Amino acid sequence: MQLENTQTLPVSQAIAWESLNDMSLIQQAIPGCEGIETVGENQYEVVVVAAIGPVKAKFKGKLHISDFVAPVSYQLAFEGQGGAAGHGKGTAQVRLSAQGENETLLTYSVHATVGGKIAQIGSRLVDMAAAKMARDFFEKFNAALTERHAPPVEAVAEGEAAPAEDEKKGWFKKLVGKA
Repeated sequence: MQLENTQTLPVSQAIAWESLNDMSLIQQAIPGCEGIETVGENQYEVVVVAAIGPVKAKFKGKLHISDFVAPVSYQLAFEGQGGAAGHGKGTAQVRLSAQGENETLLTYSVHATVGGKIAQIGSRLVDMAAAKMARDFFEKFNAALTERHAPPVEAVAEGEAAPAEDEKKGWFKKLVGKA
């Protein structure tokens, strides 16, 4: 299976990089993630419940992050076992590029293989499930980024409210014929 896509993140490249290395934020965004535990430098054990077609299972896996080029890119290597449901293994390349002061383009490329019952479902269904999981992840991830790093709401200057009041009074004067 191969999955490639881009996502626009509503934050600067520095914040995007920091967020992509924040495992608590990543855990919140992964659909069905029950836990991420650090087991070594840039190595994690992950537990995810996933449904692919009629097959639903709890996958226990390992995640290793390497080839860091801060704040631009890194590589993820992952493998997971879902008991009788099957297993998966692969890599993902993640790259960030600034698109403005508060916008970053994230490009990812995933190469994975699956085996067991999951592989018997068929590649089309597996590909659709993987694409849905990626969409769901980025919806949650972007929502968390927006919540954590939303720009402050600027107060309206006192002088800006006056024209609106004058317009209301002008409208009322016209209505009653005292313009």
